[in-house]
Amino acid sequence: MSSSTSAGPPARPPGRPRAGLNAVVFAATLNTVDELGYARATVERIAAAAGVAKSTVYRRWPSKGELIVDCLLDAFGPAPLEGADRAEIMASAIRWVAGKIGEPGVGDAFAGVFSDAISDPALRRILAERLQDPYRLALQEALGEPEERVLFFIDVVVGALLHRMGMTGEPMVDADVTALVGMVLPHFTGGPGAAPETG
Repeated sequence: MSSSTSAGPPARPPGRPRAGLNAVVFAATLNTVDELGYARATVERIAAAAGVAKSTVYRRWPSKGELIVDCLLDAFGPAPLEGADRAEIMASAIRWVAGKIGEPGVGDAFAGVFSDAISDPALRRILAERLQDPYRLALQEALGEPEERVLFFIDVVVGALLHRMGMTGEPMVDADVTALVGMVLPHFTGGPGAAPETG
């Protein structure tokens, strides 16, 4: 009996489309991190939650760290760097990243991969090149600040937000985010290379 009974494509092609698979795995990653915590959210558990084989995940992301970095990139999306002046741009950037870190699973995933990178030089490079650099370059262009000043801005803001997450397990509350904005902006809004304002 001939197996070529139809010239058309199969009704349900095997596997998921690439973009669809990414969305499913990223959602499963954040859900698993949110439910179990970063350390217990293994690739095996993430794959099971996504309904895919562990080998499918490892084919696309050779390590948990690489999966988390791409998941964070997807969760954060482009930074909304808009405002009437540099102060508004920076304030909105601080509030945006604080809000994202407060989303379920995102802060825990960010803090966890950041902690792993301390003792993993390869993961540090991935974090710097794939996660930090796109936002750094966008901030440099929007603010007209040199690289070292933008890196310091990122260090201070993200460092404070992740420290709060790591120490309490909770994102920074709105009142403290507002205080952080008030502390950080005077250092940067006086122009490139400006010293902190004292008045």
